[in-house]
Amino acid sequence: MTAPSDASPPSAGIPPAAVVLRLSGITKRFGRLVANDGISLTLARGEVLALLGENGAGKSTLMSILFGHYTADAGSIEVLGQPLPPGQPRAALAAGIGMVHQHFTLADNLSVLDNIVLGTEPLWLPFSRRRAARERLAEVSRRFGLAVEPDARVGSLSVGERQRVEILKALYRGARILILDEPTAVLTPQESEALFATLSQLVAEGLSVIFISHKLGEVLRVSHRVAVLRQGRLVAEARAADTHAAQLAQWMVGHAVAPLERRPAGPAGAVVCALAAVHTAGRHARDALHGVHLALRAGEIVAIAGVSGNGQVALAELLCGQRSATAGQVLLDGAPLPARPAWLVERGVARIPEDRHAVGVVGDLPVWENAVSERLRAPRFAHGWALGRWVRRAAAQAHAARVLQRFDVRGGGPGSPARALSGGNMQKLILGRALLPVADGAPGPRLIVAHQPTWGLDIGAVQFVQQQLLAARDAGAAVLLISDDLDEVLALGDRVAVMHAGHLSEARPAEAWSRESIGLAMAGALSSHPAQPAAA
Repeated sequence: MTAPSDASPPSAGIPPAAVVLRLSGITKRFGRLVANDGISLTLARGEVLALLGENGAGKSTLMSILFGHYTADAGSIEVLGQPLPPGQPRAALAAGIGMVHQHFTLADNLSVLDNIVLGTEPLWLPFSRRRAARERLAEVSRRFGLAVEPDARVGSLSVGERQRVEILKALYRGARILILDEPTAVLTPQESEALFATLSQLVAEGLSVIFISHKLGEVLRVSHRVAVLRQGRLVAEARAADTHAAQLAQWMVGHAVAPLERRPAGPAGAVVCALAAVHTAGRHARDALHGVHLALRAGEIVAIAGVSGNGQVALAELLCGQRSATAGQVLLDGAPLPARPAWLVERGVARIPEDRHAVGVVGDLPVWENAVSERLRAPRFAHGWALGRWVRRAAAQAHAARVLQRFDVRGGGPGSPARALSGGNMQKLILGRALLPVADGAPGPRLIVAHQPTWGLDIGAVQFVQQQLLAARDAGAAVLLISDDLDEVLALGDRVAVMHAGHLSEARPAEAWSRESIGLAMAGALSSHPAQPAAA
């Protein structure tokens, strides 16, 4: 394993004839920020290169330059020995570069075949060459072992099947270099295993893959080489067989990262919140709740596993007062829980929303206003009764300073706009707003609804957020953790339940679940673990 300053990094051993992609001295600036600083990388035929780095390390910028969305300020790119014209996505596609984004770009109302051929034919053609397209899709599917039903509507497919369609879409267009961005983020364990089998088939057929992921175990399993970016620079390259997860984490953040220590909870306390036979409305059946039973107790983390889009949003919004139950009963400390978010905040319900940018903060407002935005009615921060009409600015700014200091929020002071913060620091701001009492000695939150609290964060920020949730549990809060990350669910959950199509399984001790059983439940095999009525 080596750093790029060494004489012979692993990429130096690749025969020139085997190189399919060469990035040389790529530099990109946004004002004073140097997003990419002289990055040079190569990719060989039939190789999986993992690209790692913290949020803001420069991965997305580098891939955007490769795909033609950005133009580099310096440096060059060659594909199969030919220069790639900068800033031209069509040229990247024509050169055989395909990308599968973490958030799929498919039309749910169209068939698999229509999604795959969309954009490959000129609009002026008098008819679509569907027969030829169908034959080509069948040939590509057979060659790479990616079975699909061409006439199936994409909206009816599972998440794993949709990802398969995205990969087929790139291969149909002749991709020889495939970029996979967080490809397992929304997959069940079984679907992840299927993806890994697909990757093996792809590289056996000579395709080259750039694999971007925060899951270091997967990186070491599927990749041949690993490249690590930090603060816009390539800081290390290594053969995957020559390194380990702890070393990769240290390269990513610049210091050793101790693994999260699982601390068992003490005896669970009283039920803080209980759901009994709860139903909610939703635009789709998967976006609603159907007969959900759940008890959340003080001093305990209940973790909800499941593929996104199976009712998790409905559950989080229900407990935060943003959605009403259409049937059943929701109790907070034994009293009916109303759909009134401000009332719930006043009674100790804290939320960490799924979308920190669109829901968690108001980007154009300063950090200090975001830090007190959910507590403006507190007497400490406002004069008068009417919606906190007169803000006690000094007290609010002092509280914001405490949030920034205690939760290590970096990248701007209380007066900086929240949008200037990185994703990790924005999440720390939201976490501090939710967890830090308005004054020393004041009680902390009674109930914490944490929806995807570490989504998209780097390893250092993930560990910080997880430690804070454990500390809140140990201080006596009831914590509901909703996460797509199965490792996180098993690491933090004292009890674990699985949500599928709006139905929730029984919440059982984490030790009672295996990865296989959780994966099956995530795919809909819930009959052997029915939900039970919430304990009073």
